[in-house]
Amino acid sequence: MKDPLHHDPIDILGQAYEKMYERAAENFHNAEEKSAPLIHRLIDEAKEKAVKLEEISEEDGEKLSLYLKRDLSDAASYLLETGHELEEWLGFETSQLKTGIFDLLLKAADDTTLRLLQMKEVAQLTVYHTGEITSPGTLVCDQCSENLHFHRTAKIPPCPKCHATSFHRNINM
Repeated sequence: MKDPLHHDPIDILGQAYEKMYERAAENFHNAEEKSAPLIHRLIDEAKEKAVKLEEISEEDGEKLSLYLKRDLSDAASYLLETGHELEEWLGFETSQLKTGIFDLLLKAADDTTLRLLQMKEVAQLTVYHTGEITSPGTLVCDQCSENLHFHRTAKIPPCPKCHATSFHRNINM
């Protein structure tokens, strides 16, 4: 990674996650034929570019690509199953977001994309663990139901109430 001594490693991973998302979302949005395998390939290409540019290590790139696929799949599944707005998936008012990732999620979450992401090829990783990176939204502790609000992409800490390490999205259906 470039300049690791002058930046918080957690912020660097959050920024790398968002940059990978931006790269994949832009290419997906511009593609004529959209498919679930395409979004996976574009996320993998974004990971490879980030590693090549030394923005992140190969190991971090692998993790971030899995987290990104998980978050997109989770958001798409929620929108398809409930018909609710993405704001409800996030679990708080979108004006509180610290980054533009919400706009990027909306661009990628058109009807075609949602149908494609629902396909079985999309990873269905719906359990979130301490130490992983997640997009903005609200996670709920699986042990004590404490809410953790993320207003920007960030690393998931242990539950502040019970110190558990397993979470799920706060989805009110």
